[in-house]
Amino acid sequence: MKRRNLLGALAAATMLTTPAFADSHTKTVGVSWSNFQEERWKTDEAAIKGALDAAGAEYLSADAQSSSTKQLADIESLITQGVDSLIILAQDGAAIGPALDAAEAAGIPVIGYDRLIEDPRAFYLTFDNIEVGRMQARAVFDLQPSGNYVMIKGSPTDPNSDFLRGGQQEVIQAAIDAGDITIVGETYTDAWAPANAQRNMEQILTQNDNNVDAVISSNDGMASGVVAALTAQGMDGIPVSGQDGDHGALNRVAKGTQTVSVWKDSRELGRNAGEIAVALANGTAMDAIDGAAKFTSPGGVEVNSMLLAPQPITKDNLNLVLDAGWIPKDVLCQGVSGVAVCE
Repeated sequence: MKRRNLLGALAAATMLTTPAFADSHTKTVGVSWSNFQEERWKTDEAAIKGALDAAGAEYLSADAQSSSTKQLADIESLITQGVDSLIILAQDGAAIGPALDAAEAAGIPVIGYDRLIEDPRAFYLTFDNIEVGRMQARAVFDLQPSGNYVMIKGSPTDPNSDFLRGGQQEVIQAAIDAGDITIVGETYTDAWAPANAQRNMEQILTQNDNNVDAVISSNDGMASGVVAALTAQGMDGIPVSGQDGDHGALNRVAKGTQTVSVWKDSRELGRNAGEIAVALANGTAMDAIDGAAKFTSPGGVEVNSMLLAPQPITKDNLNLVLDAGWIPKDVLCQGVSGVAVCE
């Protein structure tokens, strides 16, 4: 949709409604999901809904199905339905600008959820993704401090992909400089899709005659594709990283086919998103949000932000996700033997 049409429709709509924050009506928070393909978003959604319920606010959502064009239309629809604040998991941070223009015109504050939107009009809420990348690389490097590495990056349209990659590089740079590590394959993965990651990994294995010693994969979904490709070649068990604490990934960690899943407790992220969205809807300024700090983007844009702390999960500390009620023991330990937490 062209920007002028989006703004025109919203201008007409906002003339018919009470100005934002002018009364005590029940607040409604709109959430625009980039897609609902990954396991973790359902957990995020439940946490957001829980926070909104606790605040007496309502929830509206839309699934862009990995389309940046559909996401703009989705956000237009949420705005015309009268939401008081927006949470946006951006499919493409560079393409979301018209939606921020429309939200600003309607007096609606925006949270950039888990993915950076390089615009000061969007509050940035995420985990420390550079540190996530460091944690992934440390866990792999500890097991395999030399050899041929493969880097399976996330979507090329998601700034998180490069944040993660930067953190990973910090850990392995010295070994690369010393000639101990050689990166023999590196690729972005469209939409973070496991099938795309598996295909990319298969191609890299073919190109290198299977001479691969470790894989730094940037999330758990892609790690599932990587492990599938390795297993097909009888190579399962070499170090592989991920993130998100997906149940399947944690089971792979217990089995030894994945080295680490950096756990970002999305219940905490979702709860904070819901609470911040209500605060913004009630007129709290972004820089007055409790715990807010300034974040400078790679492009030099300063935004208000909150970065939560991640936790690497390996075979040695699986008790953390069990004790937190993140995963049932029978799911974690399915097909697992010889791991203390599963005995």
